[in-house]
Amino acid sequence: MKSIPHNPEADSMQLSQKWRVLLLLSLAELLAMGTWFSASATVSSLSAVWDLTESGRAWLTMSVQVGFVAGSLLSAIFNIADRVRSHRLFAATALLSAICTALIPLAESSFLLVLTLRFFTGFFLVGVYPVGMKIMSTWTKEDRGFGIGLLVGALTLGTASPHLLNTLAGMENWKMVLLISAGLSALGSIIALLFLKEGPYASAKSKFNWRYAAKIFKQRELWLANLGYLGHMWELFAMWAWLSAFLIASFAVSGIESFWANLATFFILASGGVGSLIAGKLADQIGRTTLTIISLVISGLCCLVVGFLFGANPVLLLVVCLIWGFAIIPDSAQYSAAISELCQREYIGTALTMQTSLGFLLTLVTIRLIPTIQNAVGWRWAFAFLAIGPAVGIYAMAKLRTLPEAVKMANGNR
Repeated sequence: MKSIPHNPEADSMQLSQKWRVLLLLSLAELLAMGTWFSASATVSSLSAVWDLTESGRAWLTMSVQVGFVAGSLLSAIFNIADRVRSHRLFAATALLSAICTALIPLAESSFLLVLTLRFFTGFFLVGVYPVGMKIMSTWTKEDRGFGIGLLVGALTLGTASPHLLNTLAGMENWKMVLLISAGLSALGSIIALLFLKEGPYASAKSKFNWRYAAKIFKQRELWLANLGYLGHMWELFAMWAWLSAFLIASFAVSGIESFWANLATFFILASGGVGSLIAGKLADQIGRTTLTIISLVISGLCCLVVGFLFGANPVLLLVVCLIWGFAIIPDSAQYSAAISELCQREYIGTALTMQTSLGFLLTLVTIRLIPTIQNAVGWRWAFAFLAIGPAVGIYAMAKLRTLPEAVKMANGNR
């Protein structure tokens, strides 16, 4: 399918609006993604409300992942991200995820209802994350790695924000954290509806083609890019979901209050936003596979080391965790940028949605395993098995860089 022809003067006018749109897109992403970890950030308080077991605490995050996977598969099969106007899809789903989050305080008497609302929060966020990346790709070309890095950085700050809200609102005021997160997501919805639009590199709306979702598995270059992403995701969300609990338990050994652990968690996760921005710029210059391998090596080593610092010097532990938080997310944007460069342009939204669907499906395994391993052998070894993911990711990206199709990425930089 050919791209819609553009008038050069119109393209020039659109490009002049580029950074205004991209900054507003990043702001909308930041505001909307706070709903993802809004309940996970308050897991200590919620555990007391419902007397949650290890499994119940895990499902506060896993239910969102399941919802996201279900929504992603539906979107990929029906090419929704490529057939519906992006800004309207973003706005509608951000608002619906806000409503689901705001209803949780009203469902206090039923944990099953809470999990249902968390499921639909994830289901609707499919229209925020992959669609946001698609919008970003329509405004960027030579600087696509930096653009998607900017968006993932905003997403990272958004997912970290509930930890900051939890600290500022008071550890027991979980309802306020959820309501503020919902309000911010609704604000992101308004920004998307009023100010976002696709850029000059957008393709014409695609026709319905359910086979394209399956075709992704047949192209070796796409398969390897997705395998790298899966290795990254094996580690990422398990770390994000359980880092706060790890720090609270470790700080308690030194007699430090949980308030500081939650504040530290925010800054550790937020450091990944800075890392994404820097890495995005670098990846466009040194290559996507090079950047991702460096990131995976550092984060994989942190998986192996951090447990040995449990209960040790809090300053040394924070230094390692900050390095981990900084290194664990920057490669995420580059797998998405690679997919957008390697797949058919008219199905970028579908390819990105399929990628995130597979990744978030995998996170269910590691999110659930962390508390089980922690109960069996303690925090010292709980995160070590996550290093399997970076090892697989390094293999996949090393293979990808040897393929002739790799020249399509990052202006020929592998």
